[in-house]
Amino acid sequence: MKSNPNSSFNKVLKNKYFLITTGAIFLLSVLFFMGVNFIFSKNLSYEKINEITEISLPKVEPLDTVAYDLKLEELANNPPVKIVEPKIDPETGQVIPEPEPKPNLWPVKAVYPNGGAILPFSRIIAYYGNLYSTKMGVLGEYPEDEMLQKLNDEVKKWSEADPETPALPALHYIAVTAQASKGEDGKYRFRMPDSEIDKVLRMAEKINAIVFLDIQVGLSNLETEIPLLKKYLSMPQVHLGIDPEFSMKTGARPGTVVGTYDAEDINFAANYLATLVKENNLTPKILVVHRYTQKMVTNYQNIRPLPEVQIVMDMDGWGGQAKKKNTYQQFIYKEPVQFTGFKLFYKNDIKEKNTILMTPEEVLMLRPRPIYIQYQ
Repeated sequence: MKSNPNSSFNKVLKNKYFLITTGAIFLLSVLFFMGVNFIFSKNLSYEKINEITEISLPKVEPLDTVAYDLKLEELANNPPVKIVEPKIDPETGQVIPEPEPKPNLWPVKAVYPNGGAILPFSRIIAYYGNLYSTKMGVLGEYPEDEMLQKLNDEVKKWSEADPETPALPALHYIAVTAQASKGEDGKYRFRMPDSEIDKVLRMAEKINAIVFLDIQVGLSNLETEIPLLKKYLSMPQVHLGIDPEFSMKTGARPGTVVGTYDAEDINFAANYLATLVKENNLTPKILVVHRYTQKMVTNYQNIRPLPEVQIVMDMDGWGGQAKKKNTYQQFIYKEPVQFTGFKLFYKNDIKEKNTILMTPEEVLMLRPRPIYIQYQ
């Protein structure tokens, strides 16, 4: 039987097509994996990876400005407008004009935050301290599980006191502590190792809490200390606290006098955080500034909240209720920035006889109502 030349030719042709197709698939696979390796080996940003792979990043809803403004009015806690009956001058029969009422200082007119902002839609309930010390705050005073349970109990109390403002737990960890001794570089401050900060992050994760890293600079400065925490501040759940009390611009040893920050210092911190928010496509950060004296914060009117950073001025003083309320009135209410905080000391606030810790209901009577609450 004769062989068919056309059949042989077709077989050869099929084999060639098979080899060409297989080779092309292999080459494309190699190029694909080389491309993926290139992307990650270069440590490109999420935005660049998104451009190359066309994967959609999580979307955040735009800010509801109407709801935001209404919530600010609620927090302002301004007294209702009084309707006054007109007074008539008996001699002239004309209406005696009423003096112009003083304008309300709150809510503050500031830039709207970007979408996904925590404040003012949630109230932050924070435990403050350091893991190396049982005396710096409740965060380091109790074993982990007991501390977290106590925090959750406080969160529940605040949620019940103000059901319209969900309470959000937070761990406020002193990541740079002022020291009585000058240290090797003479800056009177001690930086916590990453291992300790990592512990706090793991604790917070257990109760879906956010984290604040607090800085006490001593004789150092924010320009030096904040960038050292960049990898943590670039995380979406990590925010920042700065403490003027231990910013010793005169060169005095921490603890001998109360320190100070100027608006310029606070704006540096806010701008640094804003840059991280932009670079990492994050929702707004929160910057907490502690305060309980006039000189702790200078030129408050020059502090600039940003769409990427919400600023809380936290009343950090301790003592009886009357003293705490007066401090809040003098240094927080009268010098408005954006949001307010209020600190409660489990021990120092009740040192005076017949004094008890302020309840959530009592704190909520303040004007304006604090949106950040810290327990020490």
